[in-house]
Amino acid sequence: MTTPSPRPPEDARHLLGLLSAEVGPGLDEGELDAVEERFGFTFSADHRAFLATGLPRGAGWPDWRDGDPQDLARWLAGPVDGVLFDVEHNGFWHPLWPARPSETSEALRVARAELATVPRLVPVYGHRYLPGTAGESGHPVLSVHQTDVIVYGNDLADYLRHEFTGGSSSGPATRSTVDFWSYFVEGGPGIDVTAPTPFTPYALSAPEAVDCLRMLALERLIGRRHHPEQLVEAGLTALVLDVETESLPLLAGLTRAEHEQAGALFDQVLTELGPGQELSIDAARWELVRWWLRLIVNGSLDPGAGGDLITHAGWAALARPRSLTPLVDLTDTHNDWAAIPRGDRQGSAAAIVQEAERLLTGPWPPPDRL
Repeated sequence: MTTPSPRPPEDARHLLGLLSAEVGPGLDEGELDAVEERFGFTFSADHRAFLATGLPRGAGWPDWRDGDPQDLARWLAGPVDGVLFDVEHNGFWHPLWPARPSETSEALRVARAELATVPRLVPVYGHRYLPGTAGESGHPVLSVHQTDVIVYGNDLADYLRHEFTGGSSSGPATRSTVDFWSYFVEGGPGIDVTAPTPFTPYALSAPEAVDCLRMLALERLIGRRHHPEQLVEAGLTALVLDVETESLPLLAGLTRAEHEQAGALFDQVLTELGPGQELSIDAARWELVRWWLRLIVNGSLDPGAGGDLITHAGWAALARPRSLTPLVDLTDTHNDWAAIPRGDRQGSAAAIVQEAERLLTGPWPPPDRL
């Protein structure tokens, strides 16, 4: 998954040329060593080579040469602070940690001790991070907001092309390649933008339940994975709301040991529901963006997680339509630990919801103008 050496300097120069930010002189070896020693982490080999070639400046970029040390320290602490926030407020507990104490203060003490041993994540831009793995390159770039952890690029070069040029991924989505953080990407409570939407079931009527089934089918059309548990849950919700197909009771009644059958039964349920509207890939993405916006507005999808999904699987994949850019910008601010210290994000979450409501009240797809 990783390589023993970074990309050559000419590749780093090309990547820096993709950026709209001002680029200053690169950090020399002494400066890089001093940053690592001061803050107690190591750059990965490709990250180090990138910064040695040129240092991007401006909003969102860590200024490892002249930046405020407290701001940089808070930025570095963001991923761990985010996990602690979810331990305290959202009931998160890693399955490999000791049993969770009943008192929140004691749970936080145990969590801090466990988190002191996990691999450090080093900010690349905003809330996008690379594992700080000395001498290694090729790790995926992760977008990190509390325990919502998303693969945002198969490696540093892939991420920069995706984030700053709107280019598509260079290959199949990778998984996180370091201990602890891989849990969130590979099956933990965080989201992976290649997987189905992590929404709370919301359907109160048969049409809403059918709509959910069809949206999951559109996610597959654009190449995202399905978790068997989600297909079974969607089937059970539809069954309870009196949706009638021959295979629906079979899908809804699958036990965990039978989950390998979920995909085939889901296909059969869709066939029995009758043909839906045939859509192009881009049209399917627009329908999914509208669905994700509705989920954000009705409280079924966390605003930060939903905004990241729309950013990655909607805005970026649809050639960055200007009509969605305000939502993308609000999401970046909401998920940026340097911009909003200590995880107080109620106001920024409300701004995402408000923008989602505005988009939903207009024509669809929204006109590409601001």
